[in-house]
Amino acid sequence: MEKRKLSFWEIWNMSFGFLGIQFGFALQGGFMSRIFQTLGAEKDAIPMLWIAAPLTGLLVQPIIGYLSDNTWHPRLGRRKPYFLIGAILSSITLFFVPYSPFLWVAAGCLWILDASINVSMEPFRALVADKLPDSQRSYGFVMQTLIIGIGTWVASNLPWLITKMGVSNEAAPGIIPMSVKIAFAIGAFVFLASILYTIFTTKEYPPEDLEAFQKEKKENRFFKDLKTSLAQMPSTMKKLGVIQFFSWFAFFTMWSMATPALTEHVFKAPKPDIKEYAQLNNDGKEIIQDEKVLYLNPEKESEYKEKDKIYNESADSVGSAMGIYGLSSMAFALLLTFYTSKYRINRKYIHMASLILGGIGFLIMKYMTDSSYLNVSFILIGISWGSILSMPYAMLSSSVNEKKMGMMMGLFNMFIVIPQIIAALGGINLISKIFGNTAIAPMTLAGFSLVIGGLCNFLITEKKAISFQQE
Repeated sequence: MEKRKLSFWEIWNMSFGFLGIQFGFALQGGFMSRIFQTLGAEKDAIPMLWIAAPLTGLLVQPIIGYLSDNTWHPRLGRRKPYFLIGAILSSITLFFVPYSPFLWVAAGCLWILDASINVSMEPFRALVADKLPDSQRSYGFVMQTLIIGIGTWVASNLPWLITKMGVSNEAAPGIIPMSVKIAFAIGAFVFLASILYTIFTTKEYPPEDLEAFQKEKKENRFFKDLKTSLAQMPSTMKKLGVIQFFSWFAFFTMWSMATPALTEHVFKAPKPDIKEYAQLNNDGKEIIQDEKVLYLNPEKESEYKEKDKIYNESADSVGSAMGIYGLSSMAFALLLTFYTSKYRINRKYIHMASLILGGIGFLIMKYMTDSSYLNVSFILIGISWGSILSMPYAMLSSSVNEKKMGMMMGLFNMFIVIPQIIAALGGINLISKIFGNTAIAPMTLAGFSLVIGGLCNFLITEKKAISFQQE
């Protein structure tokens, strides 16, 4: 079936659900490490606490991709049932995350949240290929990136904005501030509302041969299709996988370590160790209840509260600064949206340049003594983020079988989660030591990783992947 070209608003409507998805990812990426630290996590232990997220993605994405390929609901369609299920679960989890009483509960919530977001997100990538002709796919993925940029910027600034409105960003030891709780509640509402908007405004195409589709659906072909898809993985996909590996290693490092790294290195406001300020019993041990240090030494209480206040203010500022990369990716995507609606682009060189610029953004953080310069870093990082969310998928969608788009997109995302697993299992702590035993070392590591990812674009040689080729 020859697909018609869609209008701006049709592509906007089918992409709008990504606003909610990115609200979830931005709150998760910007503030989960802060939640972990508040609940007592040591800085070096934070990457391991994130391990559930990529492990979940590794399992969920191919399965959801396969299921959405083989789903057809008369009212909801092929991909939309998964949008809805993921949105409901994500919204519930987002609301409860900041109320986690213990560290293990927060880590479990992260696992559920990331799994739920992936249920919604994975089919969104396939939807672009489902509905758009090849000539519009760069345009479609860039539109998604534009909406993602809006979501990243707004969600990352929510705790800061809520604090400015008079809500406290302070709390008792081991308790998440109310500003963060309200931000996550808003994120829960936006996630569900934006997904529902896409569901009600977007119509999906039914399979060309519905009878044959239903017959094939009855067969349990997951492992067979998985084996076949792996064996028939296009060369372009493998090469893009190398680029994705270094790109997502860098961004996982940022999401998990930016708050402790930047609060300490740039703002000179590390999270105070509550054990240093705890009330001790006669045996010289901290007075603990329910795995938390609840009793502060009266002589040190005011000092702790002052340092914790400064840390929370700095963490809000880091979150706000990280929002800049969402704003930058939005501006980058907006420019690409206008351009790709009329002209062909060289996806390869755009992606290469974007990743290198993002790498430079990370590398210069080491030399910052003024927090205002962080905006420069995150503007550059945003350019790379905007490209990561659009160019690889545009290149991939031109190289794979459309009937297996969900499965292939799911497998492609293995190249996203594997580097995150490696990073969480000690890769960040181990490799960053090469750049010195300092708080900012993980950001330097992220910078070099992005530059390497950018240079790996030289591997891409297939003309159809690099730019749309008229048949």
